Amino acid sequence: MNFTSKATTFLLICFLLSLSSLSQNLKGSVLENETEKLEDTLNINDGPYVFIESDKLIDKRIVDGKVQVKELPLNAFQTEFISESSVFKTNSRIVALSDIHGQFDLAIEILKNNHVITNDLNWNLNNGHLVIVGDIFDRGPKVTETLWFLYHLEKQAEKSGGKVHVLLGNHEYMVLHKDLRYIHKKYQLTSQLLETNYTDLFSNQTVLGRWLRSKPTVLKINKDTYVHGGLSKTFLDLGYNIENVNKLMRESIDISKEQLKATSFYEDYYRSKGPIWYRGYFNDNLTDSEIIAILRQADSEHIIVGHCSNEEVVQLYNQKIFGVDSSIKNGLYGEVLLIDGKIYKRGTKEGNEMFFEIKDENIIKSE
Repeated sequence: MNFTSKATTFLLICFLLSLSSLSQNLKGSVLENETEKLEDTLNINDGPYVFIESDKLIDKRIVDGKVQVKELPLNAFQTEFISESSVFKTNSRIVALSDIHGQFDLAIEILKNNHVITNDLNWNLNNGHLVIVGDIFDRGPKVTETLWFLYHLEKQAEKSGGKVHVLLGNHEYMVLHKDLRYIHKKYQLTSQLLETNYTDLFSNQTVLGRWLRSKPTVLKINKDTYVHGGLSKTFLDLGYNIENVNKLMRESIDISKEQLKATSFYEDYYRSKGPIWYRGYFNDNLTDSEIIAILRQADSEHIIVGHCSNEEVVQLYNQKIFGVDSSIKNGLYGEVLLIDGKIYKRGTKEGNEMFFEIKDENIIKSE
């Protein structure tokens, strides 16, 4: 065997050894990933997801990674929901927060410390109003817990003469239209275990799905408007009527995104100038006179929004606009807006009440 043949043989052996090593590494990696998936699945607890059939309810939940299914009578849960009114008046305290994004434990801590709920998670605001300004869904691991908590708290509040308002934000509409880019990996596994697309867990044939479809996008209490993104001049110029906005947005939920995109409605309501995506109060350097014009068109003294994340609840334009997305989504800190008549304050995570400084600095613009 000459030198060239020996070299070729040597290189061939090296190549085969490399392939063998790569194969072993790939097998190990796949095995490791499969083990990790199994461990994740075993740790899942989720639900219930209650499906409505003609003569019964089907309760599906996951307990320690195992699916449990049971039949319930139709009257075990409320299955019909009246669309919530868009306008309210009250002389009682109003508490607002937004963008919980599955951070149930932190939201509960904030609500407890600000005396909205008791230590055993019951309503404690008497005839006051709690406003969730959108975005319960996505990012965090306890969306289902948050939804059921608010579902039950709403009923408790009504018995005390109070009210819980859950507004739909862009992430609610994303999930309901099958845009699942931001769901926590827990809910990917939930979908696999239940063999159901995540969006279908909130279809019009589920209790939570019907409850969500009864909720507004825009709310007015006294002379204040609450909306997840905001009301732009472009949107208001279309001819603003709060009841009509909520009606149209509810109706859009069960129209596919593809169908919506073929209409001007999608551009007007779902794009950057629409109520669930608008960021102009934070990003567009609007003048005070432009804000006053927006408030006049909306027949409001203040607008309260979420969507743009800040380190705390903030005020802009000399307390004409309040931003209540205090980055609860990060799971570390968050606040509420407290309204008592004409007085607006921050309620900290610890429950301290703080007056606003009149300045627009320290705004952190959300992605």
